[in-house]
Amino acid sequence: MATGTEGALGPVMAFALVGGLGVGAQWLAWRLRMPAIVLMLVAGLVVGPGLGLFDPARDIGALMAPIIAIAVAIILFEGGLTLNFHSLADAAPGVRRLVVLGAPLGWLFSALALHYVAGLGWPASAVFGGILIVTGPTVIAPLLRQARLSRRPAQLLQWEAIVNDPVGALAAVLAFEVVIVLESNLTLGAAALDMATGIAVALVLGLLSGWGLSAAFRRALVAEYMKVPVLFAVLLLTFALSDAVLHESGLLAVTVMGIFIANADLPSYAEIRRFKEHATILLVSGVFILLAASMDVDALKMLDWRALGFVLVAIFLARPATVLLSLAFSSVPWRERWLVALTGPRGVVLVAVAGLFGERLTALGLEDGARIGPLAFALVAATVVLHGFTMAPLARWLGLTGAETPGVIVVGGSSWATGFAEALKKAEVPVLIADPNRARLRSAREAGLPTFYGDILSEAAEHSVELVSYGTVVAATDNDAYNTLVATDLGPEFGREHVYQLKRAKQESRRHALPASLGGQPLGAGQSYFELNRLMTEGWRFRSTRLSDEFTRDQWREKNPEAVIFAVVGPNGTPRLVSSEDSPRAGAGSRLIALAPPGEAAQAAAG
Repeated sequence: MATGTEGALGPVMAFALVGGLGVGAQWLAWRLRMPAIVLMLVAGLVVGPGLGLFDPARDIGALMAPIIAIAVAIILFEGGLTLNFHSLADAAPGVRRLVVLGAPLGWLFSALALHYVAGLGWPASAVFGGILIVTGPTVIAPLLRQARLSRRPAQLLQWEAIVNDPVGALAAVLAFEVVIVLESNLTLGAAALDMATGIAVALVLGLLSGWGLSAAFRRALVAEYMKVPVLFAVLLLTFALSDAVLHESGLLAVTVMGIFIANADLPSYAEIRRFKEHATILLVSGVFILLAASMDVDALKMLDWRALGFVLVAIFLARPATVLLSLAFSSVPWRERWLVALTGPRGVVLVAVAGLFGERLTALGLEDGARIGPLAFALVAATVVLHGFTMAPLARWLGLTGAETPGVIVVGGSSWATGFAEALKKAEVPVLIADPNRARLRSAREAGLPTFYGDILSEAAEHSVELVSYGTVVAATDNDAYNTLVATDLGPEFGREHVYQLKRAKQESRRHALPASLGGQPLGAGQSYFELNRLMTEGWRFRSTRLSDEFTRDQWREKNPEAVIFAVVGPNGTPRLVSSEDSPRAGAGSRLIALAPPGEAAQAAAG
């Protein structure tokens, strides 16, 4: 790869290229249903060491290291924002074991593999082994979205990844301090004092920052439009101050800060977290492209058969041994233990921290330090590709995913909702009816339909309902404002194209009408709650009709001119709800779920 200025892109073009490649890889992965992290890795390697078009050291220069450091800090902070203690539920004992027992066991087994398999000396093995505690929240999040795991194993993997990230960085710091003592005149007591001081400062700064922001936001001391900018400014200041006391302790400080805010019950927490998630998607893709493009051919040539042996031992021996021993004699079911044991992807935090300590060890005169960066990258690449393609099949084989067919949540327990849910269930589509009024769920329970008694937007629903099993939401209560609230709130999670609501009642005055930009797509032919339930009272019923080459949709329509189509279930069992604004295709093998009048209902059933 070129190292001079010839062919340099310049910082502006470099940032544009990184953004385009990162977001483009994520979009393409979504379209192809592939692991996004794999495509980002390939994109970075192609434009970097492959074609030599992009060299971060040449095109970005000295800004690269601080950019990656700040990006990793923001990623870990956003991860901390997801760690609400209420969400732990029955996964808490497993998470505690994976952190308290898993971290030292992982450090030990990784160091042994590095020394005896990869051939590193004990100093480099101890430092790098500490870093390998990190499992990678930057990779876990996309994998969990793709695999659609059940709640508890997803919580185990997510909490372990985020909490152990700063733990791994601090373990590497501890080992590095010991190496400095052995290689210099610094005393062990002085090194221990530096370490303890740095950790204490990180914890105090993280707690104070989280408490200060939470108090300021709750007391309205910060304008709503200023909350995210203030959050970013305090985050960067906390990270910088802690890192100035002890290198890499800033990661601990921002993680603690994020966890504190996540558990502070802030009114604007959802908006803050959503914005942070968007920023993290950009940062993860950008940092991964940068790190992949930074690998040079000479470094990759250092990977030999011993490196391959280390990668295999780390994935198939060290990781499973760490998890299985940590969770031994615990309440975690064996299937979840094996899923966690066989899932240990590494991400940008590992590569960034490993590269930093590799350079420091090399500066101390330890030649093994130069091998840490390539080994870290090899492990990241191997785990990203392996788990990217195997996690979902493994989870399905172990029975730890949501339903194969994405189901439908119907909010509201009316007679229309019960009839619609019964028709979906007969078409083998998972369905759930939610309502905070127990009496309204009576007919659904008598029909044998799954129900949730409570507000679908409540924290109880978040912890009790396996939302990962559902792909569509229908807001169908008698309250237009509440329907709009449900559709607007759940839109970002399910995708606005998968959130529907019944038609809003017409308002005589514009001052009482809700903005059209809020809410979900109008369902069916645009009838309101009261119109649909009136039809049910008049004898209209839902019917499911399978189409074929001999009985097409046009023929069905001729026999059922008044019937209203609400959903089309494809040949693969995937449902697609029908908006009043579209006309979905329905070929042979599809099922039409429609509301038909008494005269047409018999014809629909016969068809």
